[in-house]
Amino acid sequence: MSRSSSSNRWLQEHFDDSYVKRAKEKGYRSRACFKLLEIQKKDRIFKKGMTIVDLGSAPGGWSQITAEILGSDGVLVASDILPMDPLPGVTFVQGDFTENAVYSELLKHTQDGLVDFVISDMAPNMSGNKSQDQARSMYLVELALDFAVTVLKPGGGFLVKVFQGEGIDTYRASVRSSFNKLQSRKPGASRPRSREVYLLATGFRRQ
Repeated sequence: MSRSSSSNRWLQEHFDDSYVKRAKEKGYRSRACFKLLEIQKKDRIFKKGMTIVDLGSAPGGWSQITAEILGSDGVLVASDILPMDPLPGVTFVQGDFTENAVYSELLKHTQDGLVDFVISDMAPNMSGNKSQDQARSMYLVELALDFAVTVLKPGGGFLVKVFQGEGIDTYRASVRSSFNKLQSRKPGASRPRSREVYLLATGFRRQ
């Protein structure tokens, strides 16, 4: 017997709440921490001592996890237009990373202005207008890709949240043109009904 849509929604919200509860228990800043932890466990993308930039970092969940993995020898620079409470081992730059002053400030804290990995869990504030939200989402991920191909070391990596919809195939092709390998990830902590998916690109090739 199939469940009603309302029953499915209830089960889903219950599932979601379990991640929220676990995040609070572990002292994580957001349930998104579990998404990154799952990707790290599967793909081992971060190593101690790396230099990483976290775009759209607030409230700091991804930065929190990444800093713990990098250790004291790593460099983690986070940025968001929203404020973010301080985290050990994280340099935070508030502002729009596409603006010259913010961009320069970000690179000032990296080693030689080059980084090993760029990560982005950015998403626009959703309006409910599907086509408009998708366009705004694609704009953000294109900005993240532009930033990544400018600052990454040869062989570096890029992890970005995207939403399935118009423009995604063209975007995948753009990412693939600059990296040796492109994979998709849908972590267990990602809501099944969400259109979000994470693109993991490795082996950056400087054009």
